Amino acid sequence: MAAYTAADVKNLRERTGAGMMDCKKALDETNGDLEAAVDALRAKGLAAAQKKSSRTAAEGLVGVAVEGTRGVAVEVNSETDFVAKNDQFQDFVRKTTQVALGQSSDDVEALKGAAYPGGGTVGDKLTNNVATIGENQQVRRMKTVAVSQGVIVPYMHNAAAENLGKIGVLVALESEAPADALEALGKQLAMHIAAAFPQALDADGLDPEVIERERAIAREKAAESGKPENVQEKMVEGAIAKFAKENALLSQVFVMDNKTPIQQVVDQAGKEAGARIVLKDYVRFQLGEGIEKEESDFAAEVAAAVAG
Repeated sequence: MAAYTAADVKNLRERTGAGMMDCKKALDETNGDLEAAVDALRAKGLAAAQKKSSRTAAEGLVGVAVEGTRGVAVEVNSETDFVAKNDQFQDFVRKTTQVALGQSSDDVEALKGAAYPGGGTVGDKLTNNVATIGENQQVRRMKTVAVSQGVIVPYMHNAAAENLGKIGVLVALESEAPADALEALGKQLAMHIAAAFPQALDADGLDPEVIERERAIAREKAAESGKPENVQEKMVEGAIAKFAKENALLSQVFVMDNKTPIQQVVDQAGKEAGARIVLKDYVRFQLGEGIEKEESDFAAEVAAAVAG
């Protein structure tokens, strides 16, 4: 057996960015010689992943998967939309989403350490993809929703393939109502969520930092009005209430009729189905959301490449 330790494997992974199994194999082949192992991985193209890891990955795909009363959405990023159309990349996102379905938490690092179909871990396969496809790729986030009874309804907007696309939505409906009624409601709600971009299920779930930013903006506007302080305070509270109503899913106006709050839509569907329906949770993952993309000057890049 080759003379190397777990620390050597860790060191080799950090230096090359290669997967754990590739690092072990390289150390086996070089009898534990770390420098020789680095060269071996470089020769195979597997050490290239580290250099690519600094590139901005804001493209890619969102994957969704449902099994019984549990569903998960996963976002995997790449540098270009071209890679998102690659069969190898799509297969990775699809299989990683299925692996995520079996995880006990929404911890991305734990997901990357989970077993990947066919051998190794999700992280190992990701590193191998970076080396073979030639672009930085990242498993960015995941979210699981579940109900004790009812349905999880998936929806993909701008689908690139089945359950893969740019906006993935999951709707969790808790109810004893018939599944077909829940599926129909869930599909309508999912399309609303894709279009209306709610920031939380209800007002209590809105990010406190976002509320404070909105409050600061409202105060500034109120101060410019020149009205008495007590009136300004009412203006601020009114602005916050309006923001919460427009950004919390249950109070948003249904895009299908542009007049009914989502909570009323759910309640009415429950009456028609003969059983109470609770919109327990939802997921809306939009590809690249919140990632700052680097602006590039293509002409300058070409000129730089020609120069040297």
